[in-house]
Amino acid sequence: MSGSLLAYVVRRLVWTIPVVLLVIFLTFVLMRQIEGNPFRTSERAVPESIQRNLERKYGLNDPWYVQYAMYTKGVLTFDLGPSLVLRQRTVNEIVKEHFPRSLELGGLAFLFAAVFGIPLGILAALRPNSWLDYGAMFFSNVGFAVPSFLIATLFIYYFVVQWDVGFPTSGWTNWESKVLPVVALGLAPAAYFARLVRGTMLETAQQDYIRTAQAKGLRRRRIVGLHVLRNSLIPVVTAAGPLLGYLITGSFVIEEIFAIPGIGRYYVTAVTARDYSVVMGLTVLLSVIVILANLVVDILYAVLDPRTREARA
Repeated sequence: MSGSLLAYVVRRLVWTIPVVLLVIFLTFVLMRQIEGNPFRTSERAVPESIQRNLERKYGLNDPWYVQYAMYTKGVLTFDLGPSLVLRQRTVNEIVKEHFPRSLELGGLAFLFAAVFGIPLGILAALRPNSWLDYGAMFFSNVGFAVPSFLIATLFIYYFVVQWDVGFPTSGWTNWESKVLPVVALGLAPAAYFARLVRGTMLETAQQDYIRTAQAKGLRRRRIVGLHVLRNSLIPVVTAAGPLLGYLITGSFVIEEIFAIPGIGRYYVTAVTARDYSVVMGLTVLLSVIVILANLVVDILYAVLDPRTREARA
């Protein structure tokens, strides 16, 4: 690793720290604005004496700045605190149990999007104004227009109810149970990749250095592989990081439709139950994932295009 690249990586890592602290602060402030009581339900009211003891136990009667300091300390030491509703469990235990499924779902959906969308965009760019190009653009438009929950519902109706292909409609145990949710979640990113790759390749093919290479008599395969495709994939790398973070953190609806016991379903349950510590912990966790995904993209971008190091110095 060169000195300039190492300095750039160190700067980006340092700038990540205040961003994470700001996320913690905003999450803490927003959660304090939510009305409700995690110790009371519509079925059962907690006596005042027990209410005060619970608030004292969990530090809810401390001043806000004391609560914020203690919570920030816990996050920085990887201790997200106890659940206020499930009082025998901690947020760390909940994350350890449920987050791997969400991570696998998002990772497989991202892999499907990249493997299917990028080659489709390349083929469409290599055959502009052909039936393949029109088909790819039709797929991209449909992928953007149709939301994932509708795609998931259609998958269940046709593949399970009408055709009985054999895919389960719930759970996350074997590969059959993973096909429909992964494809339903990955179709929109695949459409985005296809459109992005096609557009950037067509734009790159019009550059002067590509015309110069053609004039020199270089083979088309070499021009496409060495110049057009390589430079066109830089915007894809830029978009891949935030997209991966979105797929990992944004699968709440898919998890609910297919009854996948991931962190998304648990996040929604914690919000409705007013389990503040769980909501805060999961919000901070998912925000950090997005921040780290963007950090990795910035580093990869600096490796692919060294000019960004000087521009951001």
